[in-house]
Amino acid sequence: MTTPIIRIAAALLIGPDGRTLLVRKRGTQAFMQPGGKIEAHEQPVQALVRELAEELGLTIDPAQARYLGPFSAPAANEPGFVVQAEVFLLSIDAPVSPAAEIEEVCWIDPAGGSELLLAPLTGEVILPFYRASLLETC
Repeated sequence: MTTPIIRIAAALLIGPDGRTLLVRKRGTQAFMQPGGKIEAHEQPVQALVRELAEELGLTIDPAQARYLGPFSAPAANEPGFVVQAEVFLLSIDAPVSPAAEIEEVCWIDPAGGSELLLAPLTGEVILPFYRASLLETC
């Protein structure tokens, strides 16, 4: 039996101070990258633009989104599912406010040290990948 997959587009949003934005959905515990499910008719970057507008009131230029690649991990809020994420890096300098199903937003240092409960995709895959890329550029 194959594991059911949830296809999403997600953003590694980096603010002017180098911190990254995480979100927590209403009724859940884990913080994760903002983004959401890719609809059948959408390209991943189109889904990301739509989701960031819906969830954070954030308008982004899709041309500014740098594709980092596909990442996957066990889903944080759907037991037995795997999240398959098309992840994009975006630098932003605009205010965000939680909307739609987002209950809380939090800026964290991507280098670590956060006491937040992180979704597996965020804590075990995306943030370690980003930290490694920062070390390569130093």
